Amino acid sequence: MTTTLKGVVESPFKADNTASNRCGFTLMNNQVGVVVADVMGGKDNVTVTPLPSMIRVDAVGKMEVVYDEVSEALGEDAGYFDQAEFEENMSTHYGRMIHLDDRTILVANPEDAAEYLGFDLTAV
Repeated sequence: MTTTLKGVVESPFKADNTASNRCGFTLMNNQVGVVVADVMGGKDNVTVTPLPSMIRVDAVGKMEVVYDEVSEALGEDAGYFDQAEFEENMSTHYGRMIHLDDRTILVANPEDAAEYLGFDLTAV
């Protein structure tokens, strides 16, 4: 039996299994991470949260890290920033991550990744 004390506020950190429709990643808070966060912060559905040792980048539904946008912001030639550079600066992610030659796509729901991953959502 669970009892609640009068005036005790429920924790905002309790477990919640409902779908959030969000995806995201954390970056190291270094020179490259700050530039990636600046580029991503300019996108409509993206929220950037700087923290002391990392930077959170969160989105609703879907977001794309376009490598040449980051290369340009770094002052480098197209093709400089790639999947390896991204993964070197990224600490963790949530949602489904799809790496393509020119970008990384993150989606919140597995169904949104079906076309990239090659599985059919049709029930058999």
